[in-house]
Amino acid sequence: MNACQNIGFGDHNFRVAVYIAKPPPMPEYTHLNGLYPLINEQINTINQACGNGWRKVFNVYAKVLFALPSEYYCFAKQTHTWQQYRDQFLLQKFSQTALLFSPPKLSAGNTLHIIAGRTHAKNLLNQGLLAAELDWLDDEFAIDKANNLIVCPYFDYRQLSNIKIARLSQLVAICFESS
Repeated sequence: MNACQNIGFGDHNFRVAVYIAKPPPMPEYTHLNGLYPLINEQINTINQACGNGWRKVFNVYAKVLFALPSEYYCFAKQTHTWQQYRDQFLLQKFSQTALLFSPPKLSAGNTLHIIAGRTHAKNLLNQGLLAAELDWLDDEFAIDKANNLIVCPYFDYRQLSNIKIARLSQLVAICFESS
């Protein structure tokens, strides 16, 4: 995997990037070498092939986008429900969202970077693939305000519950208040 290139799904002009360790275990995704927008029904195809774990990733991602502060993001204004957003926009061209399997490329700007999972974040740090100054708020959440970077629990209902999604949204507001 090329550490200098974004590898994953989504819009090349993303404003929100979520980082997870591995792509779906499907042959067509084992050798991704760039950022590819998803097309209609592709999320459903991945869900059917890979099961409930990937369904949770996509569902939680859409729920997170819907919970982001409206003064910074308008995802919730595009559809009536997070389910509609997931099915009609998430990770597609012009969605301003990305799901990346490569290390974060942090730069000044208004891009929100979310690393899903403390273990993934610590692995990136230990491998020298994450240039960030993380302030660990507790065992689950860390923030680097200078880079608009947040580490949160993995995108799973049990790990990133609705209450924790609300906390993540508050941390996003803190990131952007300081920038």
